[in-house]
Formats: sequence, C-alpha cells, structure tokens
Amino acid sequence: MRVSDPVERVFNGECGVLVFGLGYVGLALTATYLRKGLRVYGVDKNLEKVKALQTRTYEFVEEKIERAVYKGLDEGMLRLTTNGLEFSSDACIKVITVPVYLDWLTKEIDYSSLTEVGELVGKGLKKEDLVILESSVPPGTTEEILKPILERVSNLVAGEDFYLAYSPERIYVGHSLEDIEVNYPKIVSGINEASLDLVAKFYSRISVKGVIRLSSIKAAEFSKLAEGVYRDVNIALSNELAMLSEILGVNYYEVREAANSQPYCHLHLPGPGVGGPCIPVYPYFIINVFTRKGFIPRLLLLARNINEFMPYEIIKRFEKFLRSYGMQVSNSKISVLGVAFRGDTNDTRLSPTHDFIALLRARGCRDIIAHDPLVTKDEVLDRLSVPLTQDLQAALEGRDAVIVLTKHTEYSKLTTEDIVRLSKNPGILIYDSVNVITNNNRYVRIRKLGIAGLK
Repeated sequence: MRVSDPVERVFNGECGVLVFGLGYVGLALTATYLRKGLRVYGVDKNLEKVKALQTRTYEFVEEKIERAVYKGLDEGMLRLTTNGLEFSSDACIKVITVPVYLDWLTKEIDYSSLTEVGELVGKGLKKEDLVILESSVPPGTTEEILKPILERVSNLVAGEDFYLAYSPERIYVGHSLEDIEVNYPKIVSGINEASLDLVAKFYSRISVKGVIRLSSIKAAEFSKLAEGVYRDVNIALSNELAMLSEILGVNYYEVREAANSQPYCHLHLPGPGVGGPCIPVYPYFIINVFTRKGFIPRLLLLARNINEFMPYEIIKRFEKFLRSYGMQVSNSKISVLGVAFRGDTNDTRLSPTHDFIALLRARGCRDIIAHDPLVTKDEVLDRLSVPLTQDLQAALEGRDAVIVLTKHTEYSKLTTEDIVRLSKNPGILIYDSVNVITNNNRYVRIRKLGIAGLK
C-alpha cells in the first residue's frame, strides 16, 4: 500500500468520495458508493435539484437509487452542496460526471461544463488525491482538456502529485445500479501505472465483474464511444431493412427473428429515430475529432443521416395512411403517444417525437395532444404549443388518429380494442412505429413500421 493510498483511505472511512454532477450518472454512482458503505459528497450547481434531494421531493427514475440516496442523507453518509469547494478537503477521490455537450446545429463540441468543473476540482485538489473522469468524451479529452486545467489551477503534477484516471460510465437508465455493480466489468485507465492501479483497485471493490484495464486513456475514451456508435449504426441498418421489408411485402420482425437465430447476427429494432443524450451525440464526437485529423468517418455519417431522417420517413407513412382513408393531417385531431426518447424513461432529450410533432405543425396540423406516462413537463412541447397529459383517455378521446412513437411498457398493455374504446371512435386510425400495440380483434385501421400490408 502507498504511504497515502486514497482508495484505502476511502474504504477505511478516513475520507470520502466527491461526485461532481448529480444527473443520471452522478446519482447512480453516488448510490453505488453509498451501498458500499462509503461517505459521499455530491455537488451540483442546480440549487433546485439539490434542494429537492435534500427535502426528499426529487423525482427519481429508479427506486433503488432513490432508496440509497435518501438512506445516505438520513444516516449522514451523504452530504449535498452547490459549492464545489465545500467538501474538497474531506474527499480524497474526486469523480467528475458532468457532460461534454454537442451544439446540435453546428455539431461543435462544448467543453464548458467540464472546464468549469475542472477549475473547481483543481482549486480543491490535494497531493495523493485520485481524480476520475466518468463522462463520455471525445478521445483526448482527459489528457488534453482536463489534465492541463487541473495542473494549472492546483500547481500539482498529474501522475506525480495526484492521480488521474478515466473510467467511462456504462449504464442504461432504468437499471443503472445493476449495470455498475453486476452487469458489466468497469473499464479503467490512468495517466500512468500508479493511477491505473488505484482506479482498478477502487472499482474492483465495486463491480462484481471486476475491471478491464486499458493501456491508455484514449483507448478507454474511444471504447465508450465505440459502444454507442455500434448501436447507432445497427439501428440505422434495422430502420433501412424495416423500410425495405414494407416495399418487399414482408414482416421485418419475422425476418429479424429468423436472421438473429444465427449467432453472428444481431439486428436491432427499428423505430422513429434515435434520441437521448448519448447515441446521437457520440458519432459526432468521433466525426468532429477525426475530420480535423484528415479522416472522414463515412459510415458514421451515413448512419446518422438515416436515423435523423426517420421522423420524416414516419410522417410520410403516416400521411399516406391517413390519405388512404380520405383524411388529411392538416385537419385531423391527432394523438401522439410517447414523448421520451425511449421506453420506460422520462428523458426527452433529442427525442424523435419532437421532430415528428414539429413536422405535423409544419403540415398545418393544429389539434395535437401528446401523452407520456412518465414525462410530466417538456419545454419543446411548450414551445410547439402542444398539451401534454398522463391521462390516456384524455389523450385519445375524440381523436381521428393516434401514432405511437415510444415503446413504454404501459403501451405494451394496450390493444386496438382499448384504443377504440378510449377514443370513442370506432374508425380511429392507429400508426405504431415501435410495434408495441396488440391487434387483438384484427383491427383493419392500423399500420406498423416494417410490416407491409397490415390490415
């Protein structure tokens, strides 16, 4: 053991873990550390969020995280603040989870949140501290952006005076704790061997599946992006195959099941697009960095083009469906089911639903109502003047047509019979872009993405 081993000190209770950023990742990590008996200090500049957590009024997505966080607050093992320096002296491991953003219009990378937190961490950095960056970042960020800030502000040298590591989060919102603790090994890397040894030691005590030690920080940063890019490209392929299936007159889901019986085939599910803060963004991290180095990642650009164009493909199919029954989008009462970017989350960031509703508006539709069982407020819908409800009957009653855009579990319990009953319209048109509605009475006025001639 080193003279002053920050991992041993944390597990012995001599000092705590300071988590910068209390978003999905930050709260999941906080809960994980608390469940291991560690003392945790949480920092977030959002005062309302900190107050909501302190008053037990914060809306958690995962019950296990909620229990761990509130138990930590009750027992005094978790303390929260908006002041990034308040608990620096009490923590010898600093974990950074704030995101690196992408300007969606210019596709330029925005490091401002990371640089701001880097300044704070640097001001409170002590000798023998371990700093771990957990955010998904463009390759080179830890060494070229974060490290110089920490060294400049602290007057300490990474790898000599303090330890610097990168360990990307690998969570799926809905079962984050299981992902961190049980489902996946933790990828770890360090600025030098000593930093790598410490971060590996730290997470080997947290992850049941242990750690994967990578030879460089850039490799670890790139591995995280590669995971997301794989999914983006595969979803793009699935979307194209689904549209081709319609032209061919076959059922994509039948084709997919047969193809995936071969162990080297892993076709994904199609849908109205790819949203969220991760998968649509990661390709542009790679495209941005490598285009500057003289290499254009053509496959990644093509996959992005296909997935970003899906709301247009869906509305084309939706309009054609309505026209086949003598209806027009512009004068129809339309219900949109699902605002979240994917099923069973309340996250609406970069949701394809936003694009779809904007397209409805552009085509003259003035009577739109949106429903989502988990989303209670959405700024984009507010700007589009579209009401949002959690009352399914209110969303469906009196509607001419309904389109399903998010695969929530609640929607999987719906049948065509339920929709007809709740809408009080025996001729309501149903378009299901995620294949979640059960047609229990062979209802003829339903269409699904990837299924040709469904009647």
